[in-house]
Amino acid sequence: MEQIFGILKMSLIFALQIKTPEEVYIMLIIDSKDCENIDKALKKYKKKFEKSKTLVNLRARQAFVKPSVKRRFEVLKAIYKQQIFSGKIEG
Repeated sequence: MEQIFGILKMSLIFALQIKTPEEVYIMLIIDSKDCENIDKALKKYKKKFEKSKTLVNLRARQAFVKPSVKRRFEVLKAIYKQQIFSGKIEG
């Protein structure tokens, strides 16, 4: 029984499908054959999920933000970065 469980455990694939506004599915696949155990596979999956910024996009789409507000935020962010670069603000 343990041998069967080991084989199933090694061929396990983690996947997540998320539908984007463009009707495209994003799928994250982690093949656990590379990992020795499930914990490492889950850790890889979490890291890949964070890098895909899927959760950030979902939270951003929860409420509509006007284009002018987006632009204002980008300008303020650029000003802040410029001030850090010039040494006026310690970051």
